[in-house]
Amino acid sequence: MMEEMTPRDRVLMALSHRTPDRVPRTVKFTPAVQRMFEEKTGGKDYEAYFNIEIRFVGFKPLRGQPDFSRYYPEGCPEGTTIGEYGQARYPAHFHHFTGLLFPMRKLTEVEELEIYPWPDVKAPYRHQHLEEAVAVLHDQGYFVAGRGGSIFEIAWQLTGYEKFFMDIVDRPEFIAYILDRLTEDCAFRSRRLAEADVDMVHLGDDVGMEDRMMMSPDMWRNWLKPRLAKVIQAAKETKPDVHISYHSDGYIKPIIPDLIEIGVDVLNPVQPECMDPAELKRRYGDQLSFWGTIGTQTTMPFGTPEEVKETVKHRIETVGQGGGLILAPTHVLEPEVPWENIVAFFEAIDEYGTGEGRP
Repeated sequence: MMEEMTPRDRVLMALSHRTPDRVPRTVKFTPAVQRMFEEKTGGKDYEAYFNIEIRFVGFKPLRGQPDFSRYYPEGCPEGTTIGEYGQARYPAHFHHFTGLLFPMRKLTEVEELEIYPWPDVKAPYRHQHLEEAVAVLHDQGYFVAGRGGSIFEIAWQLTGYEKFFMDIVDRPEFIAYILDRLTEDCAFRSRRLAEADVDMVHLGDDVGMEDRMMMSPDMWRNWLKPRLAKVIQAAKETKPDVHISYHSDGYIKPIIPDLIEIGVDVLNPVQPECMDPAELKRRYGDQLSFWGTIGTQTTMPFGTPEEVKETVKHRIETVGQGGGLILAPTHVLEPEVPWENIVAFFEAIDEYGTGEGRP
């Protein structure tokens, strides 16, 4: 019987493609599921309750929001919140979902971007706490990750989705300026996280749909790959052994070799509705670890507890063989997910994810 490991050692062993004492796991709740958790357990900290191994640290918010009102001359709906880059979210009156307003929707010139109120990512008060925060979590035995940010997602949230792709054709210098500015910020965040000794820098851009990518693989390689490579390089130059995870929902099979090439070693969330996790394990399991793989469009909301357990067991027997697996639902758990299925997810890992429960 293997001696129980610390949470950090468990994740590090899995990511080194060795078999830990138990398959590590994570989960994230929507507000509705958080309320259900509190009602069912009487507690508030689901990470502690379910023995989640990974903890996140991050940059502190801006002190004082820039004035973006000139970019919304028609005003914003009641309840709108403005992100640090100026992207606006307003209540969509369906659970936690929001609508988007785009501050750069009418901008066309690079000169307009040069005077845009970009956030100050490098201000010391935003990141000087990181070393201490990471050390505290390490002392508690946790695996620590930090989010380096997004490039494509923030870019289209500034311009609008259709305008982003139109401008790639009509105003490539305009889009290049936005992407380069966001790349610089992501590289700084990633470098600082690595300096603070996080175990993993988590990056991500949703570039996949259900059965294809949002753009051609060649467009991704031209516009996003070299910028993502700069961000990863910034972290790796500082801490060569830091793990790099990359998040994209949907189908991204054509660019997986590219992600490996530029330094990604953990793929998230591996939606089983879009890609076969077992196939990816067979093809890339010696170079990638997989974080996720349990469907939030299928298994978690609509399966029975027995089906949830069977799916978890199958993932452990296939993707989890020889390590390289962090089990998790592939997105935050939505209000439709029954409490019994959440319990079944964790029970199955405890039953099948240990050395004793594996084939």
